Amino acid sequence: MTPVGRGRAPATGRPGWVTAGLGVALAGVVGPHRAIPNSPGRVGSLVESFLPWAGVVVALLFVVALVRRSGVGLVALLLPVAVWVQAFGGLLLPGSDAGTGTRELVVVQHNVSDENPDPAGTARALVAAGGDLVALEEVAVPALAVYEDVLGADYPHHVVHGTVGIWSKYPITEERLVDIRPRAFEAGWNRGLRAVVRTPYGDVAAYVAHLPSVRVGARGLASAPRDESARMLGNAVRGEEVGAVILMGDLNGTVDDRGLGPLTSQLNVAERGFAFSYPAGLPLARIDQVLARSATVGHIRTLPATGSDHLPVAARVTLDPLQGSGRFAP
Repeated sequence: MTPVGRGRAPATGRPGWVTAGLGVALAGVVGPHRAIPNSPGRVGSLVESFLPWAGVVVALLFVVALVRRSGVGLVALLLPVAVWVQAFGGLLLPGSDAGTGTRELVVVQHNVSDENPDPAGTARALVAAGGDLVALEEVAVPALAVYEDVLGADYPHHVVHGTVGIWSKYPITEERLVDIRPRAFEAGWNRGLRAVVRTPYGDVAAYVAHLPSVRVGARGLASAPRDESARMLGNAVRGEEVGAVILMGDLNGTVDDRGLGPLTSQLNVAERGFAFSYPAGLPLARIDQVLARSATVGHIRTLPATGSDHLPVAARVTLDPLQGSGRFAP
């Protein structure tokens, strides 16, 4: 007989309710995250930058509930599980291979880093990805000739403005600088371009952008210049007359971040794949994006690391029928 006081009864009571409370609170963050105030310190944007990782917290709470044999905790955790699956579960589904006759473009997006020690190796890796379009950011002047030389054989058409560029297998019929410079930044800060690419499926307006960096400090998330630049880019896309639009770039924000609302409110985001791209050594968020209008971004994935602090991403973009050509009435 087990002596009184030495038996190990199932854990009940407060620990189970704590786990349940944390689970419900987590569901309240992931679900109605837009209700989180963005001031002070743009806390809303900060939380939204890491929302997918809430799934890891739910898994840990589930383990705790199992270990403690807490029925209350296990039942309560069904709520955050359902909320997370509704928000992000679709990204886990495998991307489908393109069938014959689809209006698909493969695009590659990479912040190559202006301190990249091996631009030639980086360019060769991007060519190996087999994209139709390659968008680059942080193209430093000393490395530009290297990218032009290595990419040129497979991508005979290219445009560079400031530190951003696009290389294409198909002819570029129009190109210009897109002004996304925040008012507080000095003249000469050029990180946006627009090019019209004549694809086999019709004209596509391809935008490449590198929005200002954000910083996390004692006062929270410093993202005002990024948000201002996103609004300017959103206005440019809204006024775009070509029907099909593909935006590629280092947007320094996730698609859940409300700071990118001027873009995500009018462009489709990737339907499959997490593709965490930054930092390359321990990717925590996808800030390298491919967005589209009159097109579907079916799947996005990361590519092997290069000499950059970002991972490259590749996405399959399928143009909507009859949308690849013609003009768009905003």
